[in-house]
Amino acid sequence: MRECALHTIMLPVRGDGKGRNVLAHATVLARRFGAHVRIVHCHPTPEDMMPYGVVMPSVLRKQIEEAAGRNADVTRTQLATEFQTLAEEFGLKDADPQPGTATARFIEYEGKQVDAVRHYGRVADLICVPQPEGAKLGANTLKSALFSSGRPVMMCPDTDSANDRLGTHVAIAWNGSIEASRAVGLAMPIIASAESVTIMSSGSTDHPASSDELQRYLESKGISSAIRRFEARGSIVGDQLLAEARSAGADMLVMGAYHESYERETIFGGNSQVVVAKADLPVVLVH
Repeated sequence: MRECALHTIMLPVRGDGKGRNVLAHATVLARRFGAHVRIVHCHPTPEDMMPYGVVMPSVLRKQIEEAAGRNADVTRTQLATEFQTLAEEFGLKDADPQPGTATARFIEYEGKQVDAVRHYGRVADLICVPQPEGAKLGANTLKSALFSSGRPVMMCPDTDSANDRLGTHVAIAWNGSIEASRAVGLAMPIIASAESVTIMSSGSTDHPASSDELQRYLESKGISSAIRRFEARGSIVGDQLLAEARSAGADMLVMGAYHESYERETIFGGNSQVVVAKADLPVVLVH
């Protein structure tokens, strides 16, 4: 079995209309690596449907639980049918994992989506999530994936179609930090399979590991790379990272995420938050 490969891709879904786009991106990588896509549908428990802190008669509680159960059954059936159809359309075999074959399975998780990401994300090689809209929609899922799974997270922008050559030119945002180091390590299967790798560095870092040292490290693994240096303008270079990645012709960006706390970057801004908000290409994030 190949060690430097993606074997399992986790895809949390719900009825928000974003599943098709994310599955399309995951499929490109599943085909390349012969990986299994675990499509996890999350629906709330009956307890989650109860008004918080409100005392109600047992009869009313039972009615709410029964209504929630019926609604969950309908949603589950609709989404299962939808994603099985999509998997077939995208060329994914509806089957359990088969090494070397792109497969997919639709499974249920009763509970909150952030808990499903924590549960299944920890036993996946990659978690695929949609790019959040604003400060709330999808933000909790991305946050849970980044901070609770310990796995790399590919954030997929909302595009008309996924690039069939996704991951053939990978840009690495490098500043020598521990988050950047983890990103390189956990995204190594994608980096190693790329046709071109570009290391992007602003040239200003407080960390000892330089872009030249990263280049030599990749060379020791048989991976050729180019270094693209740019001059940082201001303290936040998220916009520059995206512009440099586009200019280099990269179709994917790999970067460490939230060196500052998530809350601080969300409120005051930061490189990670800028990239999350403005990226127009898939970004593999690792905290």
